[in-house]
Amino acid sequence: MSTGQGGIPDEVIEAVLAKADIVDTVSRYVNLTKQGKYLKGLCPFHSEKTPSFTVTPERQIFYCYGCGKGGNAIKFRMEIEGFSFPEAVRTMAEENDILLPEGQGVPVIPRNPEKERLLEAYELSAKLYHFLLKNTEHGTEAMRYLRSRGMSDKMINQFQIGYAPDRWDTLVQFLEKRSFDLKEMEKGGLLSARHEQDGYLDRFRGRIMFPIHDRTGNVIAFAGRILGEGQPKYLNSPETLLFNKSRTLYNLHQSKASIRKSRQLLLFEGYGDVISAWEAGYHNGVATMGTSLTENQAALMKSIADEVVIVYDGDKAGMAAAMKVIPLLEGVGLRVKIALMSDGLDPDEYIRKFGAERFRHVMETAVSTTKFKLIYLKKNHILLEEDGKIAYAKDALPIIAALHSSTEREVYLRELSSELNLSYESLKQDCNLLRQSMQKKMGDGDNKGNRWNNGRHKKGSQPAPVLLPAYHAAERRLLSLMLQDAEAARYVGEHLGESFNIEDHAAIAAYLYAYYAQGKSPDISRFMSSLHDDRLEKTVSSIMMMEAPAEWNVQVLDDCIREVKKYPQQKMIDQKKEDMIAAERSGDYLRAAQIASEIIALERQ
Repeated sequence: MSTGQGGIPDEVIEAVLAKADIVDTVSRYVNLTKQGKYLKGLCPFHSEKTPSFTVTPERQIFYCYGCGKGGNAIKFRMEIEGFSFPEAVRTMAEENDILLPEGQGVPVIPRNPEKERLLEAYELSAKLYHFLLKNTEHGTEAMRYLRSRGMSDKMINQFQIGYAPDRWDTLVQFLEKRSFDLKEMEKGGLLSARHEQDGYLDRFRGRIMFPIHDRTGNVIAFAGRILGEGQPKYLNSPETLLFNKSRTLYNLHQSKASIRKSRQLLLFEGYGDVISAWEAGYHNGVATMGTSLTENQAALMKSIADEVVIVYDGDKAGMAAAMKVIPLLEGVGLRVKIALMSDGLDPDEYIRKFGAERFRHVMETAVSTTKFKLIYLKKNHILLEEDGKIAYAKDALPIIAALHSSTEREVYLRELSSELNLSYESLKQDCNLLRQSMQKKMGDGDNKGNRWNNGRHKKGSQPAPVLLPAYHAAERRLLSLMLQDAEAARYVGEHLGESFNIEDHAAIAAYLYAYYAQGKSPDISRFMSSLHDDRLEKTVSSIMMMEAPAEWNVQVLDDCIREVKKYPQQKMIDQKKEDMIAAERSGDYLRAAQIASEIIALERQ
């Protein structure tokens, strides 16, 4: 069994690529629409208004003309979820019921030594904080506080909650005794460097500790809540080799099985909300750790769920936050509902005050995004006054008019009519006029399918395509034909070899010659997995987006090869022309004449 990238057998990589169709893989994260033989959508890797992210089912690759990212299905999972190559292959193999061969080292994901040591340090630190909370005097007050908040011992154990004593060197001493490099631990976010003298001190002091895990269950960061008064109320680990806030969701490692089963995810704002909901029987909750939801997190949710219920605080700030995340979630193709907490309470407080059954009712009566937007708008108007009613109606109608379903529009218009005591027919007429205006505007723009999606994209149009120099275009065409036909690659190998002018093109050609020498057939996706360079994968993806015909003849190849070989000579001619001008300016006319004859000889060639 031959071994490929990351020490993984080629057979496993090929089985994964055969099962993991590029369209199915990408569609879990991106809304794709068919355009000829391509599929297009808004790039998940950068903000854009005009779709430039392209998927080619025939070649099993993706490419974004905006940011240049490209590759096969494995590469897409690596980019979207921050996986290493072995992590992506293993995850995709498990998802597609592909057995990983024993004794091949595939299940063990190779990590660099620094990452390995940091993971060990975080795991030990989590155990230390949990022990200190439950078994020492240091944790007595913290334990009392947690119990006053309704936190049971079962939940404290389930979520491995701990306590960092209000001392400077508890963790420093603990890690030093176990021979960890303290400088490495400071870089990894567990310790802080002293300002006034050499040495290190604990980053977290006097705080209740919530371990943050990656999706596979490794502790990669902490959130520490201060015990008593003080700022900041919550202190999170900094961004490190292990921890990327914008790609992490609290409790995903425990909730993903329940989410995949129900295809529904509950989105909370805080750790306490997730924990209380878990105890109330909801095991499909995650939180964004007090930060704004990111596009990466939304894409991550789309990979395991079809529907998200936003369960934010019931106060004005919570409602405003929910309004902000709706377009992000709908933008990746998720169905969205909003659970309404009464009395301005957060979910944790609500469950403790009213109990699990009442919370269950709130979840079961979660409202649509349209209903929520109307409720949110209503709070900004005084409906007892005529002016307030008219202003509310004017704000509400564009939201109703944007709905595709005429039945839905009628339901909301009748509700609005009854609520404001206004004529249904006049509201319907205004709504239809608005729809006509919207459709006219949308006909001139992009993203016709999803108005709410546009809010997260930067303004601006795509830059005009750059016209490539003749030799550059010739090299790309050669590589395109070589990627699709082994005989074309053999011919180019004999007549040009690796004498491409652009370094990346020469490298791709070298990899192609080696690939075909192993007796492999043309397969773009499979070839990409043999590359070990991110930039080369992007270049191959870009080249394969060309409309170059797969059919070729020797004349086509010879014309391209001639153009490629001509470029170095042209560069030499240009350089000699500069030398001739310099010789003339310095008065060395004999030298200038000699260079002129050399230029003529080169041009004849």
